[in-house]
Order: sequence, then C-alpha cells, then structure tokens
Amino acid sequence: MFSRKPTRDPFSSQVNRINRLSIQLLYVITSHTKQAKPAGYRTGERRSPVTEGPEHMLSAIATRGEWNSDGGELSQDEVFDVLSNRRRRFVIHALKRSEDPIEVSELSTHVTAWELDVDPEEVEYEDRRNVYSTLQRTHLPKLEEKDIVTVDDENLVRATPALRNLDIYVEVLGSREIPWSLYYVGLAGVAAALLLAVATGTPGFAAFTPLDVGVFTATAFGVSSVVHHVVGRRARLGNTEKPPELRKVE
Repeated sequence: MFSRKPTRDPFSSQVNRINRLSIQLLYVITSHTKQAKPAGYRTGERRSPVTEGPEHMLSAIATRGEWNSDGGELSQDEVFDVLSNRRRRFVIHALKRSEDPIEVSELSTHVTAWELDVDPEEVEYEDRRNVYSTLQRTHLPKLEEKDIVTVDDENLVRATPALRNLDIYVEVLGSREIPWSLYYVGLAGVAAALLLAVATGTPGFAAFTPLDVGVFTATAFGVSSVVHHVVGRRARLGNTEKPPELRKVE
C-alpha cells in the first residue's frame, strides 16, 4: 500500500508567503517611521498650551475653483499666507461649521476658547478682548481682502463662496509621526527594495516571487489609502467640533 502524498493548495501557499513577507517587512517599516522627524509648519503667533509640541502641516484643495476679489485665481502662495496664522485658521473653521453669519464677538469667544483649550463659557473678558481686537484690526481685513469672508456694518462675518468651495486640511504631527506624503514615498521605496531583493535572490527573500511583491504592494497601498481617507475627514476644517490641530499628539 502506498500512502497518498497530500496536495498543496497554490492559493494557500501564496497567502503564506505574503504573510511571511509582511512579517519580515514590519520591522523595517516601523523602525523608519519611528526615527523620521516631521517637517513642520509653525506660525509666528504667541503659542498657547494646546499648541506646544506638535508641528502643523497645511494643505488646501479647492473643490470648485478659487478666486480673489480681483476676479483672478487665488494662488497657492496666497492660500498658504492666509492659513499661516492660527487665528485665521480658527476663524475659517468656525465659519465652515456654521450655515449662518457669526457676530465678531461670538467669533472671538470661540477662537479664544480654542486657543486656551477651555469651554466658551469659561472665556474671560480680557482674553476675549485681546482676540477681538486682533480679529478686527488684522485678521478679518486680510480675509476680506482675499475675498474669503465679508463683514457688514453689524459686525456679522459671512463666508464667501470662495471659502465654501475651498476644502482645507490641517495635518497635525507629533514628534514620532511623519506626514502622509513621506509615508507613501517610504512605502514605495520599501516595495522597490523588496522587488530588487526578490529579483536578485537575496537570502530570506528567494522564496518569494514578483507576484508576491505585487500583491503585497497593492494591499499595503490599498489599506493605507483607506486609513488616509478616514483620517483626512477628521483633518478638514469645519468637519469637527474643534479645529483638527487641537488633536492631542505625543
């Protein structure tokens, strides 16, 4: 009697190889992400306790066009000039969350509360007055100049169509975090290095095929893009109760 040799399932073998491949690369990816230092974006405004530590990476996407008061397009430099100040970002966040115009005093209360990381009811008069003054003298006129907001005689601030059509994402990075753009570059580099290792028969990778690398790369980028989309929704101004840059980071 001859014992029948068990047959191997090609699909199971493929999955097992990819799993081993993922485990081998896990240390490489995590070690690089922990050591990377973020390239940050700091404002020149006085820092409050809630902004100590994190770096702010800003990106702006116009969904249906950008324009300024002169009828021309709002350039990327102009967009980032507007977003370079924290109080202006807070103003934009508040206006994007509200369908109705907001009185300047109410706007200054929200901005002060976010800066001090307190509830609006806990904002003291002196703190709010300082913010109110800078909004009136500096920030709101600049936003008006760029046709981002309008302020009427009753001190009501309204978002213009230019602001409604502008999706603004604020990426907050801690000391051990890297921006998504750098993450994708690193992931592409790992995939390229892995393909080279498989092609040259490097010890530890000789058992894998280019197809394994392709499946792993597609899976890694697919999962990453889903996570990026979910995180990005929370990073958009006007989508959350508080501005996204107030997220606690380490």
